[in-house]
Amino acid sequence: MTGKQRILGILNGEQTDKIPWVPFSGVHAGALLGYTALEVSTDCDKLVESQLEVNRLYHPDGQPVMFDLQIEAELLGCDLAWSEDGPPSVSSHPLADTDEIPTKLPLPTEGRLVLELQATRRLKEIIGNSTALYGICCGPFTLASHLRGTELFMDMILEEEYVRSLLTYTLEVAKKVSEYLVEAGIDVVAVVDPLISQISPDHFSQFMHTPFSALFEHIRGLGAKSSFFVCGNASKNIEPMCKTGCDGISVDENVNLAESKKITDTYDIVIGGNLPLTSVMLFGNQQDNMKAVIDLIDSTSAQRLIISPGCDMPYAVPVENTIAAEHAVHTTESARKMIANYERTDIEFTGTLPDYEHLERPLVEVFTLDSATCAACTYMLAAAKDAVAAIGYPVDLIEYKYTVPENIARCRVMKVKQLPSIYIQGALAFSSIIPSRTELVDAIRRVGK
Repeated sequence: MTGKQRILGILNGEQTDKIPWVPFSGVHAGALLGYTALEVSTDCDKLVESQLEVNRLYHPDGQPVMFDLQIEAELLGCDLAWSEDGPPSVSSHPLADTDEIPTKLPLPTEGRLVLELQATRRLKEIIGNSTALYGICCGPFTLASHLRGTELFMDMILEEEYVRSLLTYTLEVAKKVSEYLVEAGIDVVAVVDPLISQISPDHFSQFMHTPFSALFEHIRGLGAKSSFFVCGNASKNIEPMCKTGCDGISVDENVNLAESKKITDTYDIVIGGNLPLTSVMLFGNQQDNMKAVIDLIDSTSAQRLIISPGCDMPYAVPVENTIAAEHAVHTTESARKMIANYERTDIEFTGTLPDYEHLERPLVEVFTLDSATCAACTYMLAAAKDAVAAIGYPVDLIEYKYTVPENIARCRVMKVKQLPSIYIQGALAFSSIIPSRTELVDAIRRVGK
């Protein structure tokens, strides 16, 4: 079977000769040829060249053309902050101070959408017969957050109709972008919505079921497959996600893949994931990556399963680590022999923890994957900054990014189980759910001045 046949076959509920492998290589593709993240996010020739190198080195069954959740936001008026080694992040929110509902829908001739569509057409011609192409579409909830900012979480409590209206609009944007992607040659539309992991099942049912169900029905009507891609600890929302009618679900390392697959299997939905991005892919070695793949495969059944990184791969992931992961997916028994009796060594914590019982003022610690590249982390940190600014007396605030080896060890010592999370005075306050400003201010005030 070709890789494309494996991807489409498994999404159709068919048996495949091997478990499919999808390396989510967005800006990491540029690193393979020495291009910066900015270059592959703005230059079509460099983007196509880089993705062809991904195809040559990593033998993917499916691969994304880009992995950028800010393309739609930029078209709709959000400013972006750019990085040399990560995708851009949203730095302004045009609806932060207004209850206006926009009407503008993006055109295929606008902004960096032109780049994505051109690259898709070119890659389709070269590798489209053998590799399934994934098109990344920013999900309605995360796009609404890009436009509105952290106020959206308070709106969900106080302005329910406004939230529904805004989601109706962002749904139409997602539908239009999906049409453009499929027309250009995309096989699987991955609706990536990290902030779904930051809300409760009740809020999902209240606000998200209707727009996401409509979006997946629309994609099916276009003749393409769909994947509901959520970063963060989406465990509580796996079943509500299944009920939207998507063809597949992708999750990151915060989710127990085997336990979630028990749910997705009951709905005949494919689940993909969830190699750890930093602790294994970025900072591990080849054996770590092979072992991580084999542990995932051994934890569950191969039917309706895709192996992939938990989200967009970090820019600097060593090439040999991804090659090792692919080897373990496609030639599992060979890799199993190579890591027989191998035991991984954890990163040692060499820092010091604050003396939480004797702090001069409140300390808010935000543990993130990386607020510059992870949307859920961006808004968790923004919520913390908003609360600290509103509280009226000095509060210390620090972010610990999981992309730093020392912070991986710190998370282990602090027993941080999900990212992003907020700790206050060394105690867990909010885990993988973004609080409203009022909730977080109250939590900080409870520890005193």
